[in-house]
Amino acid sequence: MLVVGFGSGPLQANCYLLAEAAGGPCVVVDPGEDVAAPLAAALAEHRLVPGALLATHGHPDHVASAAKLSAEHGVPLHLHPGDAALYDGDSVPLEPGTYAGLAVDVRHAPGHTPGSVVLALETAEGGRLALTGDTLFAGSVGRGDVAAAVRDLLTGFPDDTVVLPGHGPATTIGRERAGNPFLAGTGA
Repeated sequence: MLVVGFGSGPLQANCYLLAEAAGGPCVVVDPGEDVAAPLAAALAEHRLVPGALLATHGHPDHVASAAKLSAEHGVPLHLHPGDAALYDGDSVPLEPGTYAGLAVDVRHAPGHTPGSVVLALETAEGGRLALTGDTLFAGSVGRGDVAAAVRDLLTGFPDDTVVLPGHGPATTIGRERAGNPFLAGTGA
């Protein structure tokens, strides 16, 4: 699987492109503020065409460019209905399914927003990914008051699952279980 990520906008929210391989359709996750130039460069470099737009939640730093990209590429934004009121454009409900050839599991993780989700994928190579948006970061969680819900959500992920958060660097579930002050020692 091809995974390309970059930060954009004033809050440096991470936008990700996921594809089976270069030269085909891709999923764009969290097309937030100021993604046009870096996204165009990544699409050209890897010869990718957006086949789906997905959002981990509806805050502008994660969806601000979605309406423009949707119009340019003829693909809708998939957003959890709980966050539809946060987004000014048109969206369709985000549900588990196959997007641009990739099987995506959608795990509702309310807390940061009512419609926050974690997107889970397995790669053809046997790896696992969790795109956590603003639910889980390297060393932190999106809101401390929902740490118990985050722990419950993460029980289904093996330690070697790579976490691609909405801000900051990638990590793994095992690393967060061992060292995240909100999750450490829980066995979650």
